[in-house]
Amino acid sequence: MRLTGQVALVTGGGRGIGRSTALAFAREGADVAMAARTGTEVTAVSKEIEGLGRSALACQCDVTDRDQVAGLVREVEKNLGPITILVNNAGIAASAKTTEMDDDLWERILRVNLTGTYLCTKAVLPGMLTRGHGRIINIASIGAKVGLLYSAAYCASKHGVLGLTRSLALEVAGRGITVNAICPGFVETTMTEESIRRIVTKTGRTPDAARQTLEALSPQHRLIQPEEVAFVAVMLASPEASGIHGQAINVDGGAVMF
Repeated sequence: MRLTGQVALVTGGGRGIGRSTALAFAREGADVAMAARTGTEVTAVSKEIEGLGRSALACQCDVTDRDQVAGLVREVEKNLGPITILVNNAGIAASAKTTEMDDDLWERILRVNLTGTYLCTKAVLPGMLTRGHGRIINIASIGAKVGLLYSAAYCASKHGVLGLTRSLALEVAGRGITVNAICPGFVETTMTEESIRRIVTKTGRTPDAARQTLEALSPQHRLIQPEEVAFVAVMLASPEASGIHGQAINVDGGAVMF
């Protein structure tokens, strides 16, 4: 098992990519803490992880709140040990024309997707630097590399995550820490289900037709599965990935090829 002895913190760990990543880490021998704004889903995932024979911790945390994030890190390290892997997965999305975007929603998307990533990273980084080891994995999006229609706030936030990833990678190079991003396309998650519902509402298409619209964005004509993203996260967290640093790896069926 590639992650034996590691302690991972996965934000947004109750569903979708976060859940799949937490379970994949546990199968590779890591103990895992999951954080989310509500505790029900992460509690269920923690029980699954314990069923795999690993230690797990379910935590409630608003990643936009500096004090809550600091408390989260203290709780994880008290119960599981020093955090060696951080997966910044918590995120939200909404679509609107820029002229119709609610300013408060704009701020909320940037705070969750970008500032939340920054705050969680800032909270775990001192310990990683002291120990000379760590893996920081930011779940970005193909929207970190290209524009997506009616998604200015989401794309701006994810472009920011990619900039943070690359800048921090330069800061910590040679310190035993790697910082990378994963850029999924449309993934079979509740977030994509919400995108499908928005397409149905705005266009009058059937749910199947709306789904096919998203599938057609990939040359493979399908949605990505959360487990496919988790596979890359495990790889980036592994000892063998020490030379992969400052990268943004697409998991999108070939939709974006840079």
